[in-house]
Amino acid sequence: QVQLVESGGGLVQAGGSLRLSCAASRSIFSIDFMGWYRQTPGKQRELVAEITDRGRTNYADSVKGRFTISRDNAKNTVYLQMNSLKPEDTAVYYCYVHGNGAYWGQGTQVTVSS
Repeated sequence: QVQLVESGGGLVQAGGSLRLSCAASRSIFSIDFMGWYRQTPGKQRELVAEITDRGRTNYADSVKGRFTISRDNAKNTVYLQMNSLKPEDTAVYYCYVHGNGAYWGQGTQVTVSS
């Protein structure tokens, strides 16, 4: 049973933009935190941005001022708008949702070419 559906990854040139989306199924409820993590080969998964059910946000220092996280509670969906992308943003991006459990998306590849 698919719990989280991610979309929006792809290949973009440095300086470009992408928007990631993650829709949580209705079987996930009482959602408080929604967020995005990323991982590159050989490195630990790291937090990119997160947002609470009340709209409080938290960003990694490396993406502050460039990325914006938002959510639509009615649609159980979280978004990540990524602007001014850099080659070092290249990674697999994972959606994370915490509600009646902790759930991870399948990951979506973001590649930024120089």
